[in-house]
Amino acid sequence: MNNARLYQVLKAPVFSEKSQILGDTLGVQVFKVDTNATKKEIKKAVELMFEGVEVVKVNTLNVKGKTKRFGRTVGRRQDFKKAYVTLKAGQDVQVADVAEQPAADNE
Repeated sequence: MNNARLYQVLKAPVFSEKSQILGDTLGVQVFKVDTNATKKEIKKAVELMFEGVEVVKVNTLNVKGKTKRFGRTVGRRQDFKKAYVTLKAGQDVQVADVAEQPAADNE
């Protein structure tokens, strides 16, 4: 596994009520990952992207896209893979949130 592949494994963090509760109580972080990624690749990618973090285990699941209506036309959301990454006790990843960053002054 080369580093270029590992940088493409993690797509985005999942911000939901369930993922926040899991993160606060059990130390589990949730990510959207590449559909072809294996558990070993996900573990190495998290440890590479967030230095000083040790992954205990990784659970994955494939989420099937919902069928939705857009007026008269029927559309379908995209399928994706989700990874629940359990970190060693006392560790946490720092995911940058756009809302928390200060606005730049136009002076």
